[in-house]
Amino acid sequence: MRPRSLLLAAVFVLAAGCSSTPPTSAPGAAPQAAFPVSVEHEFGTTTVPAAPQRVVSAGYTEQDTLLALGVTPVAVTDWYGDQPYATWPWAKEKLGSATPTVLTAKDGPDYEKIAAQRPDLIVATNAGLDRAQYDRLAAIAPTVAQPKGGSAWFAPWDAQARLIGAAIGKPDEANALVDGIKKRFADTAAAHPGFAGTPAIFLQAPYYDGSAIAYQNGLSTAFLTDLGFTVPAEIDRFAPEGDSTQAYIPIENLGVLNAGKVLIWATEEASARTELEAQPLYRTLTPVQNGNLVFTDATLAGAIYFSSPLSLPYVLDHLVPQLDAALAGNPGTRPAA
Repeated sequence: MRPRSLLLAAVFVLAAGCSSTPPTSAPGAAPQAAFPVSVEHEFGTTTVPAAPQRVVSAGYTEQDTLLALGVTPVAVTDWYGDQPYATWPWAKEKLGSATPTVLTAKDGPDYEKIAAQRPDLIVATNAGLDRAQYDRLAAIAPTVAQPKGGSAWFAPWDAQARLIGAAIGKPDEANALVDGIKKRFADTAAAHPGFAGTPAIFLQAPYYDGSAIAYQNGLSTAFLTDLGFTVPAEIDRFAPEGDSTQAYIPIENLGVLNAGKVLIWATEEASARTELEAQPLYRTLTPVQNGNLVFTDATLAGAIYFSSPLSLPYVLDHLVPQLDAALAGNPGTRPAA
């Protein structure tokens, strides 16, 4: 498995319109709404003239937002994980029996394949677009790029959701979706007061090039801080200059992980935990000895990385019980003697 650092490049909508009568919606398309609508993004303003019927999801995670809002894209973009139709388990029910074309974007958008879908809207809020790439997509169909002033990759999930919602004529539904998820996090945090102020560190697993990769405080750890946890600043000194997302901690410096009361390891493969525990210094860490650990499976790790309106509820359902157990000290997570 390639480290997510090689797959993640980093890590306010204006809507206007006049009354018009859009065409009757096809299955999977946006319902009747007040079109045209105009939305502002990083590269300007895009006008969507009518309710889109053939939406292409050109970035790594946008399909989740579209599906959550009741729009089934005609094409989706595969990120990683080899999931059928690039759709992870948390989104399969929303996809239903649809069989969208699967695109790849390892070297940028697949313009020819996208054009072949005859799209009337291209959603590329998490496609890492630069100006030239945006212009090429916009020549195919109205295109919505990343939120204005946001990261080209993995801008805040809520900003993406609101932008996509406005573009498909569902701003109210998008706002309600975002607010509902945020309320779930707030309610969960209130129901687990022990999370408040507890230092926790989220890490990839196992080690990469002799280092442990920990996520610093920010968008990649919002799923923890929104539950009340804190991310200790002690790991920040191991981040490359100019990088505020990931800290690369040499194995000989693993002791810095004692700054976390809880360690959450994204163990996507069965062998990852074995590799972690093979390091003698890992076994000396206080959270390891006390069982203050969470080991994810591949699906939970993917849900955390996706940070989408469909994956975040999955994270709450599956991670929170493990966090409870970790805080109490879970003997099952301690290395075997």
